Amino acid sequence: MTMNATTSPSTLAGGTANGRHARMNPEIAAQTLRADSGNDGWNRTDLLPRMIAHFQGLSGQFGTRVLTFVLTIAAALIASVPMIWLAGSELWLTASALFGGALGSGPAIAETMVQMIPLLIAGLAVALAFHASLFNIGVEGQLLFGGLVTGVVGATVDLPPPLLMVVCLLAGMAGGAAFALIPALLKAYRGAHEVVTTIMMNFVAIAVSEYAVAPTGPFVATDQPSATERVPEGTQLPIIWDGTRLHAGLIVALAAVAIVLWVLYRTPGGFRLRLLGANQGAARASGVSVERLTIIALLSSGALAGLAGAVQVLGVYGRFYAAFSPGYGYDAIAVALLGALSPVGVVASAFFFAVLHAGSVPLQAIAGISREMVGVVSGLVVAFVAAQPAVLRLLSSLRRPAIDDGLSDFPSEPQTVSAKTASPEMPS
Repeated sequence: MTMNATTSPSTLAGGTANGRHARMNPEIAAQTLRADSGNDGWNRTDLLPRMIAHFQGLSGQFGTRVLTFVLTIAAALIASVPMIWLAGSELWLTASALFGGALGSGPAIAETMVQMIPLLIAGLAVALAFHASLFNIGVEGQLLFGGLVTGVVGATVDLPPPLLMVVCLLAGMAGGAAFALIPALLKAYRGAHEVVTTIMMNFVAIAVSEYAVAPTGPFVATDQPSATERVPEGTQLPIIWDGTRLHAGLIVALAAVAIVLWVLYRTPGGFRLRLLGANQGAARASGVSVERLTIIALLSSGALAGLAGAVQVLGVYGRFYAAFSPGYGYDAIAVALLGALSPVGVVASAFFFAVLHAGSVPLQAIAGISREMVGVVSGLVVAFVAAQPAVLRLLSSLRRPAIDDGLSDFPSEPQTVSAKTASPEMPS
């Protein structure tokens, strides 16, 4: 990169003279240290980093993010139409059953919001790890263990109800972070891939939670198998919409969104985390402790996952059940990707998936289609989201020859006029 007389340092930093957002842009800060910035080749081993980089770049462009969100959902719904016809149902009846059952009345909207709460918090957990270029597949296990710790603490600790509620939420976050600690240490100090280690920890969490509330387990309730004792009434999250199940966990989830948004984009720690995700070499050259920040990122992601489990225990069930999660941690991956890793985008994405979950029962009762069709639509959303980087790269490769052909019409070198033709011939 060369600097001419009209190029200012602020322009190089981010294209704007108002320097705060330019200085806080990790992609721009890492560009000068990116080793493969000039390589147009496609390396399959870099598929996951390239995919993460795509969604990180998308998260900074509001208009593009909204358009991508809408087009992805529309493509998934259109692709599911042939399957609806094969199932023997009418398209209009299916759509009215699904969306009417989720949004057709006040109680239906409240139930949709109840389904959205764990998806939103768990989606934040996945998105936070993604910003550090870490793929936390263990959100499901961290959520389960956070819920177990919350149920045990709520049933055994003797504190005033309001204080115990706060302690239970913090205990759930601590439980989720504890289950992310081993993958974090292995990633930071041994280079073990977090996808493998977090998946393995999911099975450990399932086994531990089932043992804890087994008929001979140490925390099983006397009146309910496969569950802990009930949390005291005043410790549970209060209902905020009378006549429905909508609880104060919605406020907790929105507060988590605001905190994550502020930390990522308004604090030095959030800048360092995004710089780590943009380019690890640039982060290390800037004095960032990559190992320490990797551990902090995974522990923070695990704490959010544990908070999702704690909110479900305190807000919906009042105790921990061995199988209280239908797969919130796995759906959270799709929620985070569809939301382009943006905390605000995750809110919209979680609401869409909550509509699918809440409308699955009316879908089966009215349209006569199995509830598994919701899983099909969710899978199509994931497929279209995952295909975005490849599609954009294909479009870019198709546009480049056209641009090159247009440029070829211009002379590559300036035509020089010889002295013989430029001046009249001199007599000898």
